Amino acid sequence: MYNVMVIFEPEGRKVAVPLGSTVLYAAREAGIGIRSECGGKGYCGKCRVIIKNKKAVSRMTRVEKKHLSKSEINLGYRLACQTRVFRNVLVIVPKESRLETRKVLVTGLERRVELKPTVRKLHLKLPKPTLLDQRPDLERVLDTLSEQVKSDKWNIDYEVLKRLPDLLRDADWEVTVLVDGNRIIAIEPGDTSNYLFGFAVDIGTSKIVGHLVDLTTGKTVAVGSIENPQIIHGEDIMTRITFAMANNANLERLQKLVIDGINKVLYEVCQKARVDPSRVYEVVAVGNTAMHHFFLGIQPKYVALSPYTPAVKKSISFNAKKLNIEVNRRGIVTVLPIIAGFVGADAVADVLATGIYESEELSLLIDIGTNTEIFIGNKEDMLCCSCASGPAFEGAHIKHGMKAVTGAIEKVHISSDLEVQYETIGNVKPSGLCGSAMIDITAEMLKNGIIDTHGRFNSNIETKRIRKNNNETEFIIARSNETATGKEITITQKDIREIQLAKAAIYTGCSILMKRKGIREENINTVFIAGAFGNYINPVNAKIIGLIPDVPTEKIRFVGNTAVTGAKMALLSEEMKKKAEFISKKVRYIELANDPDFNKEFVEALLLPHKNLNRFPSAHTGVVRT
Repeated sequence: MYNVMVIFEPEGRKVAVPLGSTVLYAAREAGIGIRSECGGKGYCGKCRVIIKNKKAVSRMTRVEKKHLSKSEINLGYRLACQTRVFRNVLVIVPKESRLETRKVLVTGLERRVELKPTVRKLHLKLPKPTLLDQRPDLERVLDTLSEQVKSDKWNIDYEVLKRLPDLLRDADWEVTVLVDGNRIIAIEPGDTSNYLFGFAVDIGTSKIVGHLVDLTTGKTVAVGSIENPQIIHGEDIMTRITFAMANNANLERLQKLVIDGINKVLYEVCQKARVDPSRVYEVVAVGNTAMHHFFLGIQPKYVALSPYTPAVKKSISFNAKKLNIEVNRRGIVTVLPIIAGFVGADAVADVLATGIYESEELSLLIDIGTNTEIFIGNKEDMLCCSCASGPAFEGAHIKHGMKAVTGAIEKVHISSDLEVQYETIGNVKPSGLCGSAMIDITAEMLKNGIIDTHGRFNSNIETKRIRKNNNETEFIIARSNETATGKEITITQKDIREIQLAKAAIYTGCSILMKRKGIREENINTVFIAGAFGNYINPVNAKIIGLIPDVPTEKIRFVGNTAVTGAKMALLSEEMKKKAEFISKKVRYIELANDPDFNKEFVEALLLPHKNLNRFPSAHTGVVRT
């Protein structure tokens, strides 16, 4: 097939692609990160590029005319996913379309556990065989092993047994045995008992975070993270599931991408700690149910189709080389259990890390994301649900929305004279708005009467920051001379609606679980907010817009990335693995769509903060009612 050359600036990177390929495809082949929240479907309009030779590409599509203004079209802007290349072409990727390094939360609440990992090392000095002691090699190992660990039920892997005679003699009968429970999975020459490492990994939709742990001391020796490489096939889970459903090759590609990402994080942390990856003997992995299936190469489409059935619920363990995880070739991978189609192993790890499943006190745990998991209860009983809070907090469907990367506005305050103060990630000129800023903006606009409780702009407010643009009202957050792009950053009526939908979904989940438990806000002792996004929100503003129940702020506790710390706890302790199984079985899952109160609760929660202001006594002072 005839190839054409695409050159991407400002990198100057060239790539040859088949005639008729999209610019987005070419960018992926060139390793150029371009935003594409919808995975190239044309829904989000974020993959904007500038084409320098209009005759080298396909004609403007109806989808592009919907997303691009006339002035942008005149400047050569196109959508990378819609533009096909027919001749050699130069493509400029503007700053607002670039995938930047995001603000990643790699740690979270940790609870001390008794150090008792699944994999152990035992140093053995074996008596040499003689004419008076002709015990076979394996029996010689097992007898000496049983002197240290009282057991007569040892098993040995076949691959280890094959190499045993030469290995023992080459090591002069001094070896270290690696055991998994009562199974010998490796034998190493000499004393290597001090070299025992494990790797805890949270496989997130947008990021992969890993902790390298010394299993002899229980200490984390290095942490690392990477953008989930699957992002090139869509920034949200549903887009990736749709891609995987098309054929098995797509599913295999997604699996390979996530495993390559895990291996990159593994190499990063091993390099930091100066540890040979062959000294890593166990990996404990968590992720939402779809990521769990992608990692294992299991078709996830039935998770997305009613009745949302996962392929497996309990935890599973297998040899690392089966998945090409590049730890010790005899190492094991354990994937923690899940709860339901939309409540995965990462949520189980959240519960494990916070300890709410064994607490006397009543707690609410919220892990906010595109899909938000909510738990409520204590050691007596626990309920959970999942709510589709949507991609608004990740920047999708927001006009100037972006992820929490350098240049994103993350904090906003609007003064009484309607002037705006903001902070950006990296303290650089702003490029857009991330989720935490959207919560601040909505709350600040509500407090200052710029919008009413329905989220509508107040026509009586007089300020130059409010204007009409293509028949849509918007409020200017940052003026063009302040931004990195030279364009104004605004919040529109549609943006406010997206936040209302997202916050209503989360509050509805909390409200229905509280109803099912027969409790009110005053009965809740602690609200745990987990996850990278949740860690950066302003709790007062979250209550003002009705995102979370109106509990005293001192009861709100931000616990960070408890998914990875929960995985680390399971890595350190066989008992914690058992408790993860207990959590998976103990927690009662509630399907919100089946709840008779769901529609009523959701509609009432769309208002700011809520239709019933009595639910938010501390959050509604000064709001504009209509």
